Amino acid sequence: MITHAKIHFNDCGTPVADDFDDVYFSNEDGLAESDYVFYQHNHISERLCSHPREQFVIAETGFGTGLNFLNAWQRFATQTEKKATRLHFISFEKFPIQRQDLARALAAWPQLSHYSEQLVAQYPEALPGCHRLHFGEVTLDLWIGDVLDSIEQMNFNRHGLVDAWFLDGFAPSKNPDMWQQSLFDAMAHLGREAATFATFTAAGFVRRGLQQAGFKVNKVKGYGRKREMIVGELEHTTATTNVPAPFVRHTRPLDKVAIVGGGIAAATLAHRLTARNIPCTLFCADDELAQGASHNKQGAVYPHLQADVSPSSELFAHSFLYAKRLYEQLANDVDFAHQWCGVLLQGVKEEGKKRHANLLSKNNWPQWLIQGVDAEQASDIAGIDTPYGGLFIPDAGWVSPVELVQALVTHAKQQAQLDIHFATQVTAVNRVGERWQLLCKNKGYDDFSDVFICMGEHSTELLPENELALQSVRGQVSHLSASDNSRKLNTVLCHKGYFTPAHDGSHCMGATFEKDTQARDIRDADNRTNWQQFAGFYGECDWTQELQDINGAKAAIRATLADHLPIIGQYAQQDDYIAAFPLLPKGQWQGQQPLRHQNPGLHLFTGLGARGLCTAPLCAESLVASLCDEPLPISNRVDQALHPARFIIRDLKRGQIK
Repeated sequence: MITHAKIHFNDCGTPVADDFDDVYFSNEDGLAESDYVFYQHNHISERLCSHPREQFVIAETGFGTGLNFLNAWQRFATQTEKKATRLHFISFEKFPIQRQDLARALAAWPQLSHYSEQLVAQYPEALPGCHRLHFGEVTLDLWIGDVLDSIEQMNFNRHGLVDAWFLDGFAPSKNPDMWQQSLFDAMAHLGREAATFATFTAAGFVRRGLQQAGFKVNKVKGYGRKREMIVGELEHTTATTNVPAPFVRHTRPLDKVAIVGGGIAAATLAHRLTARNIPCTLFCADDELAQGASHNKQGAVYPHLQADVSPSSELFAHSFLYAKRLYEQLANDVDFAHQWCGVLLQGVKEEGKKRHANLLSKNNWPQWLIQGVDAEQASDIAGIDTPYGGLFIPDAGWVSPVELVQALVTHAKQQAQLDIHFATQVTAVNRVGERWQLLCKNKGYDDFSDVFICMGEHSTELLPENELALQSVRGQVSHLSASDNSRKLNTVLCHKGYFTPAHDGSHCMGATFEKDTQARDIRDADNRTNWQQFAGFYGECDWTQELQDINGAKAAIRATLADHLPIIGQYAQQDDYIAAFPLLPKGQWQGQQPLRHQNPGLHLFTGLGARGLCTAPLCAESLVASLCDEPLPISNRVDQALHPARFIIRDLKRGQIK
């Protein structure tokens, strides 16, 4: 669990950390000091004018009140002439301050109110890991946790990620746990060629530590009363990576891409690509968007958490928080039906009750995210009588998947070029020279740098070799007309299935679960199954007595994999990995020859199962970031858990394929 910072405000109105007995910024003029020490002495204004990449990356030790971030954001936003068009700011914070303290601290800078109000609105709760926040052309990755632990979790490649370091934090004498050689070494490992740093201190051990790590260090005049501070530049990159060779993701210039699909995966991918001004063409086999697994009237959005913080739980927790932030921002611009009414996971059988009790006893998740409730508390939350306790996720809720997909695509069109071809079934994708061609029934589409297959259960149809073990799971959701009493339901009920609050006069109830079929026909037998399951749990409750007959249904096929996690990235072919990593069965991870993909630029984004509304946004963002040579918004272990080659690598290690 993360501990919030304990702070008070001194007579000057400056926040002071009680545990470190140090101010967060100067009593005289913290904003001026931040600009002088960090922004000016990293020469960022000048470097933005000649930066070789579209994105300039700053990393900071110690987020504190966010003053350094806000200053960098304002300076970047108001600089008219620059080659770098996007700013990416990474910050680490072990003891995050609470939202109300953040707002109070930043109120001292009314000139930053345009930026600070947006930061306060998106400021995340204290869950360990990376929280990616978007502010137009500026992105903030706030890593909650110890800086050294967080850096170990980051995915970094041999040429580095960071262009400038803000070496901040409480004074070395007051915070010795942070100012260590391992931190200085990590700064070098993450630094790109000619990466710079600046820090307010001139302590000798800091200077020597940075020199040992590979930085050229100089003393310069400090701010105000401080006589000296140190700045410097990385003399050469360390060519260090923390990614095992088989899991390395290669970057690509995405100049014109094709997306095949029309559901939540395709929509979120288009949204994250166009946010980077990458032109896209979307090919949808149906006459409208969201006619497959995204076609339900209502879908619950909540994280599937386990008692332990596994890679799966980590993915779901951070995916949920990211998705909710993205959906809330989207709702400011485009309307779609949704309600953050909470989700109540009810323990209706002994097995479920034991799982809930185990999760609560291990205490790995904060109460603001998920909390235990008894039957009485559950009834109060639901607004109707329910005989079960369970777990409550207060920030969760439901969305209309169809409207959400349409809203994402509408917003994507506002960001950059997005062409859509409806009723266009792609029958083949071919590599022609260095580009990709899509073939449809009556027409071909040429000259794409990359193709993204987001076709759910149909994804394997366009692959050169069908080595992807996707499993099709049919689910039918039934619709019931709401009664006066059932309209009082205030939250989503999840038992073995789920039951939603009324929307447009109806509830959604479901869902059936049938493997290895792609039939989409509506079945009366499945409607009866849904009703019998629901009535078996809630049939004795007063509010269920007046529910009318089932008046409609939706059936869809969800694509899933054996580990129930999505798959995102470059299509992996078994022969390529066998050739590159013949010694993997002996535990030797380095390849004997470079990994060469037979089909570079052919990507998969599928296997979202029944939880795509939660996981799709963060997965799409991570996929695009990896291809664009940007910092990833997920940990190294989660990235490996989503890798398209993970099953091939597993089987090679076990000696099951040769």
